[in-house]
Amino acid sequence: MWKEFKEFAVRGNVVDMAVGIIIGGAFGRIVQSLVNDIVLPPISLLFGPVDFSQLYINLTAQDFESLADAQAAGAAVISWGQFVTAVLQFLIVAFTVFLLIRQVNRLRRPEAAAAATPDMKACPYCISNIPLLATRCPQCTAELRPSA
Repeated sequence: MWKEFKEFAVRGNVVDMAVGIIIGGAFGRIVQSLVNDIVLPPISLLFGPVDFSQLYINLTAQDFESLADAQAAGAAVISWGQFVTAVLQFLIVAFTVFLLIRQVNRLRRPEAAAAATPDMKACPYCISNIPLLATRCPQCTAELRPSA
């Protein structure tokens, strides 16, 4: 059993996943700093000097000076400022991952095109090799015009 576990733990996919999780955690802190320290301050200037993380809706009849006071008292609050911050962080992460994947795909395309043989062509959508007379790509299922 120990040998099996050792083989599993050092398998390439597990190590790659661990590295991805560690880098993802560090990247999350960078994005949080980007949102809190760079993106939100100019936005708060548009709406007045506002700390988005402190914006909330009090659902009780009692008044509180800050979100921390309300939470310490156990009051029901909607912390919409923290939600806006989380949404901005998500959008930045999603856009960054999109740019990263886009660049990786660009780097892979020349390899696929170079591997084409005289009786094959590259699909213009997914760049996989397909027969010249194919009317539909078997990889991405895109409809193609036959080569003449």
